Amino acid sequence: MTDRFRLTLCQLNPTVGAIAANTQAAFAAWEAGRTAGADMVALTEMFITGYQTQDLILKPAFVAHAMQAIEGLALRVSGGPALGIGGPHLRDGKLYNGYYVLAEGAVQTVVLKHELPNDGVFDEKRVFASADVHGPYRIGPVRIGTPICEDAWHADVSETLAETGAEILLVPNGSPYHRGKPHQRMNLMVARVVETGLPLVYLNMTGGQDDQVFDGASFVLNPGGHLAVQMPQFEDCMTHVDFARGPDGWRAEDGMKAVMPKSVEADYHAMVLSLRDYLGKTGFRRVLLGLSGGIDSAIVATIAADAIGPENVRCVMLPSAYTSTHSLEDAAEVAHALGCRLDTVPIAGGQAAVAEALGPLFAGTQPGITEENIQSRLRGLLLMALSNKFGEMLLTTGNKSEVAVGYCTIYGDMNGGYNPIKDLYKTRVFATCRWRNEVHLPWMKGPAGQVIPPRVIDKPPSAELRPDQKDEDSLPPYATLDRILEGLVDNEMSVAELVADGFDHATVKKVEHLIYLSEYKRFQAAPGTRLTRKAFWQDRRYPVVNRWRDEG
Repeated sequence: MTDRFRLTLCQLNPTVGAIAANTQAAFAAWEAGRTAGADMVALTEMFITGYQTQDLILKPAFVAHAMQAIEGLALRVSGGPALGIGGPHLRDGKLYNGYYVLAEGAVQTVVLKHELPNDGVFDEKRVFASADVHGPYRIGPVRIGTPICEDAWHADVSETLAETGAEILLVPNGSPYHRGKPHQRMNLMVARVVETGLPLVYLNMTGGQDDQVFDGASFVLNPGGHLAVQMPQFEDCMTHVDFARGPDGWRAEDGMKAVMPKSVEADYHAMVLSLRDYLGKTGFRRVLLGLSGGIDSAIVATIAADAIGPENVRCVMLPSAYTSTHSLEDAAEVAHALGCRLDTVPIAGGQAAVAEALGPLFAGTQPGITEENIQSRLRGLLLMALSNKFGEMLLTTGNKSEVAVGYCTIYGDMNGGYNPIKDLYKTRVFATCRWRNEVHLPWMKGPAGQVIPPRVIDKPPSAELRPDQKDEDSLPPYATLDRILEGLVDNEMSVAELVADGFDHATVKKVEHLIYLSEYKRFQAAPGTRLTRKAFWQDRRYPVVNRWRDEG
C-alpha cells in the first residue's frame, strides 16, 4: 500500500498579545484536522503570541505566558494529529523564535529559527538569538524539515535539511504583504524546491497588525516547481493536503487553486483588511472622517464602508467660505452612494473667533499659510471632539504623495488614529477609485456600483483653503511628482539619476527639500497600511534633524 500523509494547513489571523484567544483558535484548528483525518495540523510562525510582537517579546512574563500556553495546549492535543505552532522559546538564557511540534500530550520537538531578518519592517536580531539549523523530525511515515520563514529565503537551511534526511519542507511564516511580494515568495520557494528536489509547503498567516498586513497566499510546490495547492490571498482558510509516496518520493496531490488578484485589487484588499483589523483588535467599532468632496476622503470613506459596513461610518463635511458648491454636492453624493451618515459642521464661527483672538498679535501682517492652516486645525479640533464624544476612531485621509512632501497640516488634517491610504501615491488613488467603481467582491461590506462620482475623480485636486486654490499651485503635477517620489523615496535614487531620466533639476531639488523638511510631520503621523517596501514608518527610518542635501 502506498504511504500517505495528510497535512492540514491553517492560514489564520492571530492577534498580538491575545494568547488565550490564539490558543483556542489553535485548538479549534487541531480539532478540525482531527475530524478530517489529518496526520498533522500546521499553524504559522509565532502564532501563539501573534506577530510581530516587537519589544513586547522582551518581557519575561510575556514569554513565560506564551510558553505555558503551548505546554497547556500540548496536553489537550492528545489522541489525534500532531500540531505545529510557532511561539517564543527560552533556552539556556537565550530567547528564540521557535516552532513547536506537539503530539501525544507533549512537546515532541522545538525547531529554532536560524536566519533572522533584519531589514525593512523586521528587526529580529534585536529580540531573538540565532540557533543552529535543526534537523528533520518524524511525523508518522514522513520526515519533515522546517525552515522558519527567513530560513527559507536562504539556500543553506533547506539544503542542510535535505542532506540530513528531510522528505518534505514545511515553512511556517509571518510574511507581511507589499506589492509584488507573492511573486517574490514564489520565485524563492521554487528555487528551494529545485535545489533540494523536495516538495515544499509555504504556510503564511493572515490579518492586520499595526501597519503590516499578513496576506496568507499559502501554497504547496512539488519537485520541479509544480504548483499543487494555492490558498487565497488575505482570507482566513483551512485546507487538507494529501501527500503520497511513490518511487520518486513524496508528492502533494492537487488541491485548492485560488486565483491570485492583480496589484490594484491586492492593495485595496490590504487597506480594507488592515483597517478592519486595526479597529477590531483595538476595540473600535465605528469611525468618522472629514469628507471634503475630494478624492482622498472619498476613497477612505469607501475603504471604511467596505471594512466595517457603511452604517458604522460617519462622514463630516466642515465647510468654510472657500468651500465650493460642487464640493458640498460631491461629498453628499459620496455619502449617499455609500449609505454613510453625513453631518455638516461649518467652521466659519470658529474662524472668526480665532481671527478675533489673534487679531492684535497678527496686526500689520499679511494673511497666508498660517490662516490656511488655522482652517485645517479647526477641522481637526472638531473631528477629534466628535471622536471623543462618540467613541469613533478618526481616520486621516492623506495620500503618500502629500505625506511625502508635507502637503498636510500637523494637528489639523493629520489628526486621527489610522490612515489606510498612507502608502498609496495620488496617481494610484485615482486608479483605485476607478477600479472600485467597477468592481465589487464578496469581502466588501459597502455597496456595489459607482460609489465615487466621476467629477470627484476628474476635477483638479484642491485643499480649498483660499480662493481658486489648486494643488498644482504649490506642487508639480501628480503624474510627475509621483515618479520623482518613487525615485527618491522608494528607490533611493540620486538627484543626478532622476535628472538623467529627464526630470527638471530644480523640480527634483524642490521635491527632495520638501521630503526632508517634512520628516518631523511623518514622525508624528498616524500609522497606515503598508503597501510597498518603503512605507513611511518602519521601512524608512530617517532622522528628523538632517542638514544633508544631495548636491547632484
